[in-house]
Amino acid sequence: MSIFDAIVIAIVEGLTEFLPISSTGHMIIASSFLGIAKDDFTKLFEVAIQLGAILSVVVLYHKKFFPLNRWNFYLKLLIAVIPALALGALFSDKIDDLLESPLTVAITMLAGGLVLLFIDKLFQQPVIVKEEEVGFVRAFMIGLWQCVAMIPGVSRSAASIIGGMQQKLNRSLAAEFSFFLAVPTMAAATGYKLLKAWKENPEILTNTDNLIALAIGNLVAFIVAMLAIKFFIGFLQKHGFKWFGWYRVIGGTILLVLVLTGYLK
Repeated sequence: MSIFDAIVIAIVEGLTEFLPISSTGHMIIASSFLGIAKDDFTKLFEVAIQLGAILSVVVLYHKKFFPLNRWNFYLKLLIAVIPALALGALFSDKIDDLLESPLTVAITMLAGGLVLLFIDKLFQQPVIVKEEEVGFVRAFMIGLWQCVAMIPGVSRSAASIIGGMQQKLNRSLAAEFSFFLAVPTMAAATGYKLLKAWKENPEILTNTDNLIALAIGNLVAFIVAMLAIKFFIGFLQKHGFKWFGWYRVIGGTILLVLVLTGYLK
């Protein structure tokens, strides 16, 4: 992976991680176009640069994450992340296989877009507008919804936001809770991936070029993710999910055509 490749994929990660359009799906497509999708380090890189995106949430919402004695807030996140941790551990190898499939991404992008076109009309009577009002049961249910995003292209953000709205959170709070939940979820996924890589192929993490790529990638993902989060909250309050739905429908259709015609493999 070149520095250019690392920057491109990191920009894609930062732009898409917290939008309901699937960061994993976009990174798979980007790495496929760059011709590095099958490389072992690329697969690790696409997970490891989530650390930069995680940091952007902690910085932007530092009043929520600090001081550390906010046990109720952290306990809710812990409860919400349990389903993803359990299923991730059970189906890790299968998930890795799906990460190599642009066809899977195309189909889920299209299907997810159709859902987002109508999601605002499905949940029109929210009753929860503050994070403090989210109970442990609701947090766990949102965590279950997040598990759908283990299929590449579904979007972790979209799944958890829809889960939040289904649990009567308003759009803005559902999005914010999705950001909060991303921190333990992505931290666990990144830590697991790095530990697995260290055990199976330690050279991949001691290679100087790889370490430089990871450092640059995380920095770029951090900066871009901060901008994307600020944009998303404002856009969501004004316009809802419709435009993200159309983006996914159009993008998914184009990708499906590219895959079926053999242009994208």
